[in-house]
Amino acid sequence: MNRLLSFAWIAAVRFLLDGALQTLVIVGGIAIGVGVIVFMSAMLAGLQANFIKRVLTSQPQIQLIPPDQVARPLRDAPGTFESATVQRPTQRVISINQWPKIRAEMQARPEVTNAAATAAGSALALRGDTNRAITLTGIEPEIYFNIVKVPDYIVAGSPQITTEGILVGTELARDLGATLGDKIIVSTPLAGNRVLTINGIFDFGNKAANQRTTFVTLRNAQSMLGLIGGVTSIDLTVDDIYAAEDIAAEIQAMLPVKADSWIKTNAQFFTAVQAQKNSNTLIRLFVGLSVAFGIAAVLIVSVIQRSKDIGILRAMGTRREQILRVFLIQGGLLAFVGSLIGSGLGALALIVWHRTARQVDGSELFPLIIDTDLFVWASVLATATGVAAAIAPALRAARLDPVVAIRG
Repeated sequence: MNRLLSFAWIAAVRFLLDGALQTLVIVGGIAIGVGVIVFMSAMLAGLQANFIKRVLTSQPQIQLIPPDQVARPLRDAPGTFESATVQRPTQRVISINQWPKIRAEMQARPEVTNAAATAAGSALALRGDTNRAITLTGIEPEIYFNIVKVPDYIVAGSPQITTEGILVGTELARDLGATLGDKIIVSTPLAGNRVLTINGIFDFGNKAANQRTTFVTLRNAQSMLGLIGGVTSIDLTVDDIYAAEDIAAEIQAMLPVKADSWIKTNAQFFTAVQAQKNSNTLIRLFVGLSVAFGIAAVLIVSVIQRSKDIGILRAMGTRREQILRVFLIQGGLLAFVGSLIGSGLGALALIVWHRTARQVDGSELFPLIIDTDLFVWASVLATATGVAAAIAPALRAARLDPVVAIRG
C-alpha cells in the first residue's frame, strides 16, 4: 500500500512539474477563486456583525408591552348584544398588569439574560420659543444599560441620570439650541411642566431616534406620565439572539402581554441580510464551479498529452487503480496549493479594504473578522472540489488501452 501511494504521489508531482505553465495557470485561477470566496465571506460576516451590533445595542431584543385595548359591544340582555358599530378605541398609555410578577418570571427563565422595566410616553420639550415632541423614557440605568448600550453612544456628558436630569439625542439638543448642562422644560398633560438639566447627549446614528428619544429616571417618568408604580414595557435580552422570535411567541402565548422581538421589528434588516447571504452563496457556487471545470479541463488535457506515458506505465504493469490515484492526487494538490495561496490573498485584500473603506464619519465600515475556521473550510472544500473534478479525467486515464495509447 505504501509503495502504491509513493508511486502515485511521485508520478502526480512529476506530471505537474513537467507541465509547469499549465500548473501555474490553474493554481493561479484556483487562488483567485478561493480568494474571492474568502474575501466576500469575511466581509459579509463583518458587515452582518456591524449591523447586528448597531441594532441590538440601541433597542431591546424582546419587548413586552400591554395588549391592545379593544372596545366590546354592550349587552342588552343575557345572551344578546346590541347591534352597533364597534370602533377601535384610542390606545392610552397604560401599565402592564402585575408587571413585577411578570418581570420576576422573565428573570427566572434560563434563556433570558436581562429584564428591565421602563415607562415611556409622549411629552413636549421646550426651550425659549422652541418646542419639540419627544418620547419620554423612564429607566433604571443599572439594569437598562445592560440591554440598550446608551453609555456607548454618549458624545457629551455622562450617562448617569439624576432625579432632575435628562439624556437627550444630538438632533434634539441642536433643535432646542441646548448644550450639556442647559435646562429644558418637559411638559406632559398630567404633570404639567418640569424643568430638567441635560446630563448627557447621545448619538444613536439615527436621526429620528436622536430627535425624539430621551431618558429620565423611572420614578420621574412614572410621575410625569401618570403611571404611579406602573411601567409600559419590560425589555429583555436573551442568550440566543436568533431565537428571539420563538421566545417572544412563547411568552405571548402564556402571559397577558404582547411580545415583540427585534427580528419582527427589523424585518427589512433581515430581508437585506438574507439577500446578502443568498448573493454570497450564489457567487461562491459559481466560483466553485468555475474552479472545478478549470481543474477538470487541465487534467483532461494532461491525460491527452500523456497518453503515451500512461500507455507505457500500463504496459510496465501499472494497474488502473494506480493511474486513477495519480490524477486524483493531481486534482487535490492543485486545489490545495491554490486554496492556500487564495486564502492568503483573500485575507490580505480584506485587511487592505478594511483600512481603506470608511464611513462618512471616518469610522470603520465593518469590523475586521478573520476566522481561522473560514480558511480551514475553504482549503478543505477546495481540495474536495479538486479531487471531485479530477474523477472524470482520472477514469479516462485509467481506462486507456496501453496498446492504443502507445500507438497514439
